[in-house]
Amino acid sequence: MDLTFSQEELAFRDEVRGFIRENLPADIRAKAGRVPYFEKADVVTWHRILDARGWAASHWPKEYGGPGWTAVQRYIFMEELLRVPTPEPLSFNINMVGPVIYTFGSEAQKAHFLPKIRSLDYWFCQGFSEPGAGSDLASLRTTARRDGDEYVINGQKTWTSTAHVADWMFCLVRTDPSAKKQEGISFVLIDMKTPGITVRPIITIDGHHHTNEVFLDDVRVPLANRIGAENKGWDYAKFLLGNERTGIARVGLSQSRLTRAVELAGTSTGHEPSLLQDASFRKKIIEAEIELKALEITAMRIIDRQRKRNDGHPDPASSILKLRGAETQQASAQLALDAAGPLAAPAGGHFPAGASAIDSPFVDADGAASVYLSSRAASIYGGASEVQKNIIAKTILGL
Repeated sequence: MDLTFSQEELAFRDEVRGFIRENLPADIRAKAGRVPYFEKADVVTWHRILDARGWAASHWPKEYGGPGWTAVQRYIFMEELLRVPTPEPLSFNINMVGPVIYTFGSEAQKAHFLPKIRSLDYWFCQGFSEPGAGSDLASLRTTARRDGDEYVINGQKTWTSTAHVADWMFCLVRTDPSAKKQEGISFVLIDMKTPGITVRPIITIDGHHHTNEVFLDDVRVPLANRIGAENKGWDYAKFLLGNERTGIARVGLSQSRLTRAVELAGTSTGHEPSLLQDASFRKKIIEAEIELKALEITAMRIIDRQRKRNDGHPDPASSILKLRGAETQQASAQLALDAAGPLAAPAGGHFPAGASAIDSPFVDADGAASVYLSSRAASIYGGASEVQKNIIAKTILGL
């Protein structure tokens, strides 16, 4: 088993690092690691810089505008983005709906949507989860009734990230209410400007507006916007979720948070020794580094298997990466929060007596609390940790 990069792969990593160093705008770099979510304008700007280089759709086939990279190159590319971290190419577009369209869509759908998805002229959101249908997604109740050459859609979606800024939504709807719950579901694309759509914000514990409720009341969608066959949407959803978990270990992101934790811990207020001089805190950092290295080795093992198999299908062992990756992201965010201490108060918070956001040497700690709070969701999105444990038990351990 080869767990090292070849000379060609190391050269590729240097190329990616150099490109990021030379092309990431300074104002976006200044926000790196200090905000839980980049603003839409930042995502669009960096996404289009990558697209101009041919790198936005890193795992798409060349025929649809991808670079045709190997699994190792894709891993290197994403980890280098996360180590900064930069805004990621919009996952809803690149990892989710794009592959569904180029795999199952019609030629007309490919011609219309794929260039706009790749360039981010269309920003997609994901209309999957509903009240009472999250991890048990097949229990969704949003209905789509045929009326001529249109569907009339009624229902509710929830936890819909970026719906308030999205142009389109890819959505699961129930087109055959009498079928078993995994059957009778279709996959449709909905223009968010369509009458009957109401988006209401959900402000999460980190204080940010990232997720939403979406209500669909007699929303008319052309039948031409259905991807693939009617009542086969569950198959497409499973395919999509497999792509969603690609790169979910996010080793680079955890590494960037650990680096920041060390930087913050090494800063002294002038009144007391720095936290980095505390043996117990150094022990936590070392333990986190060991866990992160173990995760990276596991990721490389899975990539090595994919490289040898080369069939394009997700490895069931990716559930291990999702589970441990989420835990490592949360642990590294916790260490950054601990290092920042009381000066990690979110915007509008209170600084201790005698300190302020202007004169404190911890001013760069702003955002640590928001990043920590947003990291709690890592064990839910992309498949809850409990679901990943079930997958590991059944498909890997054979229990």
